Amino acid sequence: MTIQIITLFPEMFDGVLNNSMLWKAQDKKLVEYKLVNLRDFGLGPRKTVDDTPYGGGDGMVLKPEPLVAAIESAQKTNKKAQVILMTPRGEKFSQAKAQELAQLQDMILVCGRYEGYDERVTKFVDQQISIGDYVLTGGELPAMVVVDAITRLIPGVLGGETSAANESFADGQTVEHPQYTRPEEFRGEKVPEVLLGGNHGEIAKWRAKQSKKS
Repeated sequence: MTIQIITLFPEMFDGVLNNSMLWKAQDKKLVEYKLVNLRDFGLGPRKTVDDTPYGGGDGMVLKPEPLVAAIESAQKTNKKAQVILMTPRGEKFSQAKAQELAQLQDMILVCGRYEGYDERVTKFVDQQISIGDYVLTGGELPAMVVVDAITRLIPGVLGGETSAANESFADGQTVEHPQYTRPEEFRGEKVPEVLLGGNHGEIAKWRAKQSKKS
């Protein structure tokens, strides 16, 4: 899978993409991340990417020309790549959505900034996604969330074959059961006896009972 990310701040992704499971996915050549600097498509000598909104109002709005130029440049790699705009108005991101996107071969994530983007940009995207009902400074953090959730679902990224299938929301409804490890007792709190007995049937029942519906 190839994931291209259009952003004004590509440096924000360095620590996220080059650590832990996301780095492992790259190292094993299971996924390739490409950062597309929106500023490279800015207009004029100052590489302008934003302007004041028509009708008045505070803040600046991303211009359509640089954003669409960046999208079309990214599409040269694969014209069938899904273009996904990170926006509060988009579909609420979920585990089910992550599983759907993990089946794609290529995608282009577009990160908004400032007071938003020229609405005409939406004609050039396939999907719009929101990670929640709150306001962030830009689309970079949401894009990181989406990339992380998708990448860990790619076969071979996580350690165990069933790791992703057994996690919270894997069935769209429940949160994963509590987990314990050594020592058996920590500051007066003991590991549940059922987990120490080796009876896998009873352990499975306990875990199912402990799982909570979302």
